[in-house]
Order: sequence, then structure tokens, then C-alpha cells
Amino acid sequence: MAKYLVIVESPAKVKTIKKFLGSNYEVAASNGHVRDMPKSQLGIDVEHDYEPKYITIRGKGDILANLRKEVKKADKIYLATDPDREGEAISWHLYHALKLEDKKVYRITFNEITKNAVKESLKNPREINMDLVDAQQARRVLDRMVGYRISPLLWAKIKRGLSAGRVQSVALRIICDREDEINAFIPEEYWSLDVLLDMKGEKKPLSAKYYGTKDGKKTISSKEELDGILKDLEKASYQVKEVKKGERLKKAPLPFTTSTLQQEASKTLNFSTQKTMRLAQQLYEGIDIKGSGTVGVITYLRTDSTRVSDEAEAMAKEYITKNYGEEYAAGTGNAKKGGQKIQDAHEAIRPTDLSRTPVALKESLSRDQFRLYQLIWKRFVASRMTPAKYETTSVKIAAGEHLFTVAASKVLFDGFMSVYTSDDEEKQENNRLVKEIDENTLLTFNSFDSKQHFTQPPAHYTEATLVRALEELGIGRPSTYAPTITTILARRYVTKENRNLYVTELGEVVNNMMKEAFPSIVDVTFTANMEGLLDKVEEGVVGWKTVVSNFYPDLDEAVKQAEKELPEVKIADEVSDEICDACGRQMVIKYGPHGRFLACPGFPECRNTKPYFEKIGVQCPKCGKDIVLKKTRKGRKYYGCIDNPECDFMVWQKPSDVKCDKCGSVMLVKGSKLVCSNEECGNVTENKKKE
Repeated sequence: MAKYLVIVESPAKVKTIKKFLGSNYEVAASNGHVRDMPKSQLGIDVEHDYEPKYITIRGKGDILANLRKEVKKADKIYLATDPDREGEAISWHLYHALKLEDKKVYRITFNEITKNAVKESLKNPREINMDLVDAQQARRVLDRMVGYRISPLLWAKIKRGLSAGRVQSVALRIICDREDEINAFIPEEYWSLDVLLDMKGEKKPLSAKYYGTKDGKKTISSKEELDGILKDLEKASYQVKEVKKGERLKKAPLPFTTSTLQQEASKTLNFSTQKTMRLAQQLYEGIDIKGSGTVGVITYLRTDSTRVSDEAEAMAKEYITKNYGEEYAAGTGNAKKGGQKIQDAHEAIRPTDLSRTPVALKESLSRDQFRLYQLIWKRFVASRMTPAKYETTSVKIAAGEHLFTVAASKVLFDGFMSVYTSDDEEKQENNRLVKEIDENTLLTFNSFDSKQHFTQPPAHYTEATLVRALEELGIGRPSTYAPTITTILARRYVTKENRNLYVTELGEVVNNMMKEAFPSIVDVTFTANMEGLLDKVEEGVVGWKTVVSNFYPDLDEAVKQAEKELPEVKIADEVSDEICDACGRQMVIKYGPHGRFLACPGFPECRNTKPYFEKIGVQCPKCGKDIVLKKTRKGRKYYGCIDNPECDFMVWQKPSDVKCDKCGSVMLVKGSKLVCSNEECGNVTENKKKE
């Protein structure tokens, strides 16, 4: 009979861990959380020191009953939930739900699910860390307060089914602010000028970029400036003025944290943050490997630390020396990132055993598991390798008063790049000089290559760049990035097209209301400071109820004020000028989960509906009919002809009724300016109408 009971979170871990521990141990799973606050009410006693009310989660009764049976049989109970705040809180909830007060109970954690790590954790049991539990309780209570006090207000003022959240509302704000920046962006013209020069004995001409004059770097802002420079250069001779040679080291990348793994998997594998976390969880919990059974192949996936254990450091050094040579093995590991509040309880994400190469595991993994494991494996090996070394050559070429430059580099030693290169690095390495060049090299003019450019607006956020922004601003923690993005997409506040995130009409309405009524909730600095306070709770410096009691009264006051003062967003029953085809009534504008639509007010007798298109008072330049505000299937706004598909006119920015005085194209409204829709024209004028 089993004397010891080990309780883990996930059923997937049960088989793996049972195999490591033998017949004296029984392993059971809690299937995640077992207790939470009730869904039907706030669940926090704000009158009595903000005490949370915990109940058994619906559907978990049978799991707890089975665990209680196992507890009765066991001499010792080991709580082996995940090694983070949430895992600590689940252990604490299990302790109370299973009434373990009279039992011998130990808390154990392991960063990887391997035989050594699990057995080592059993040798070093500890008590439940109440500072970690309290930090998680504080987060849960704060999130519950924001969600349960503000969401009903959104239901009342906009429509049912909406939600607000402490982190999700800030993420939405960040995306909305970027959208505003893009819409207000005025492109500025600039020109590039390259000169092609022939060198004796070389078939291919040398291409040099315009730098400026002897007084310093210069930007060419207009065609007139370019023409002036070309006039100066008409009879100029080209001479090599300076050749500088040097060496440059490119440091190995740091191993993955949750955030950098999500970013890189998005960029190179096109995985959503949710998919990356799901696959990483599978790799961590255990993979069936032929000949080895079930084993966890990566370390814990929720971490913001780049620290690596001494054992892993030694394993990497041995592997690299054996397979690549001693000169490739770095003496010491890369230092971790400084700055942000790093929860250094865990290591970086790395393979549990480097000898399990991606190729060796290919047959045991699904295609996507393999691609993610390969990314983690290569990045970790590269992080323990020596820097790449380049020889750099920088050439300055004088032509009268003007200067041109050539920069080139070649790899002297590939170092970590023998294992891992990003797309950006591969693009950079194609710039090499055709032959040795010095002050005596004869150069003769071949031709000029000039191009007009316009400055580009900031890029729309992708899931990867949003995760980076949240991390840099100190908002959320490794476990919150993926659920936050999933929520704002599921609520249709944001839509995803070709990787980019766009705000929907619904998202704009919710964001504007949150900014007006709850400026501190959606304030980036406030939210980052709150994360800092949660870290202080974890360190045992601040009491969790102190954080909550300082937060709630202000929230309560803001909600009461908003209930009185905020107007309802009257999108629902505004009468339109459309007549119902079925019964002749005047149709009304309704608001559904996908935005606005036309519906017959005679519902339920008449169920006729139509798409709603808002006219903007501008005629289509192609056919003269109305331009209307439309939305893509996913909810992104654009402006198009009402006669589509017969007429294909469409633009992303709001068009005006003014034509460009240079090329005749439609001018687009950008705040106080009008910008030509023809990118090659670049005309910008004042907007005389008030929008």
C-alpha cells in the first residue's frame, strides 16, 4: 500500500512522476484550481477586512472526494503544484479543501519533470510559502474587484456580455493608443542617393550611400535638394578619403523567458501566444519517448528569469565542447537582464537534457511540438556559446564637398551563429566588399540611383510586440500575457489580421468609456506600480490586505460616480432612413457582438435584418455614389463604396471630399491635415473643415 501521496496539478504529469517514484508513492492530480470565489457574486467581504469567500469550483467535487480517499491512506502528503505564485495558492487551497491540518504535509517544487529533479525535491520539502499565496490572493482579489464592479457598468451603458479587467483594459488601451498614433501620422518625404562606382579589375560596380557634407550627416528632404546635390556632383571626381577596419563581437542571445519565447515563436513560427504556451506546457509535462518512457523535455515555462543552474551550465559546456569544439564553449554563462522586477525563482526555459536533440526526438513529437522544441534547444545551446566575430570595413568617399559611405562586414568566427541565427542576422550578412580597397584605389563614376521615400507610421501591434510592450512597461507577469491577449480577442475588442492587431468599433467604445470613468485603471504607470506592490507582498514587505484596502475605496467611488454621470452609448435603437423590405417599417440601428446592424423594430413578428453602413457625406471618386464606413469580417474598420462589389473603391483612413491639387487623388483626413491617398505623391495640406 502507498505510504506517500504526491498531488500535482495536471493529470498529464501523473504518469510521468509515478514512473520516477515507485510503488511506495501514489500520484494524483487536482486538475488545476479546486476552490475559487463564487461566480454569482463579488465574493469579497468589503465590510470585514476584505476577506475572500472561497467555495469548491463546480465540477471539482468528485476530484476532491477521490483525493480525500487517497489522503486517508497516506502517511505523508506532498503538494507538488507548479513552482509559482498560482501553484503555491493551489497547494494552500488543497490544504484547506482536503482538511490536511492533522496530517504530515510538505510542499515540494521542481523546475523540470525529470527523475533527478523530482527525487531532489522530495529530499528538500518545505512549508507552504504564505507570502507567495498572499501575492496570488491579492492579484485575484484585485482582478475580481475590477471585473465585478466595472463589467456590470459596461453591460448597462453599452451592451450585455462585455467585460473589463485590470490588465486586459490596459492592454486594450495600449493598442488603441497605437491606432490613434497611426491615424494621426503625417508621412514626411525624404530621398536616398546611391552612387555606383567602377573599380579597376572588378566587373561589379561598388555601391556607396550618400552621407552628407564635410560638416556632417545630411538628410535629403525634397526633390529640389536632391537636384542641388546632383548639380554639385556633375563634374566631381571620387576619391577614397578614409578606410577604417575593425572587429565587432556579436554576443550570444540570452536563453528564453516566457515573454521572449512567445515573441520568437510568433515571429519565426507564426504561433499565437496561446498556442506557444499550450505546446510548451506539453513539452514540460512529459512526452512519450521511445526507449525512455514519459519525460519532461523542457524546464518550467512561466518565468521571467534568464538564470541557468550550475548543472545545466556544466551540461551545456560538455555538450558544446564535444560537438562543436572547445573554442565554441563560453567560459561563463550570459548574465541575466537587469532592470525590471524579475521573479528569479526559476531558471530560463531550456531543454532538460541536451543530448535529446530535436532530430532525436522528431518521431516522438508532433510537427508543432518539434518546431517549438527545436527553437528552445537551439536558443539555449547558442546562449552558452562564444560570441560571433566580424571584421568590419568602413569606407568614406569624397566627391567635392560631399561624402558617400560604404560599410561592409565578413564573419571571422561564427561562434553561437553555427547553431542559431535570426532572420534579421541572415539579412545583414550579405554586405561584403568585392575586393580590398584603400586610399590609392581608383574610382570612376558609373551612375546615380536616387529614390523617393516617405516616413512610415508606427507598426500595428502584433501579439509578439504587444507582449514585449507589456513586459517593458511592467504590466502583467509571465502567466498573464497569453490569457490577456486571448480575452481581448474573444471579446471582439481587438481583431487579428495577417498577424496585426486592430481595434474594433466595440473596442473603441469600451476603451473610451474606461478612459473617461476609470482613468487610473487603464493608466499604464498605475498598473505597473500595482505589479510592483504584488512583488512586495511576495517578498513579505507589504501585507496583501493593505494593497487591497488602499485600492477598493477609490474604485468604489469611481463606479458610483460613473453610474450617475456616464451616458448610455445610444447605438441600439437609433432610427435609420432605411425602410424594411418585409413590412415597411423604419429600420433601427442595433448593436450586436459584431458591431452595428439594421433590424426591423417589429421584432419578433418581423425578423428582417440588414448590414448597417454609416454614410460619411463623401462621394466615391470612381462612381459618384456614397462612401460608407464598413468593417472586414473580423471587425476592422475601413471606408468603401456603398455599391460594392460593382465598385471596388476602398481606403483604410477616412476620405475627404477634397481632391489632391498635385495628382487628383482622394485626400485622407489625418487630424488637422489632409494627406494624399497616392503614396507616390505625398502631398500634405491643411484640413479647412472641422472634423
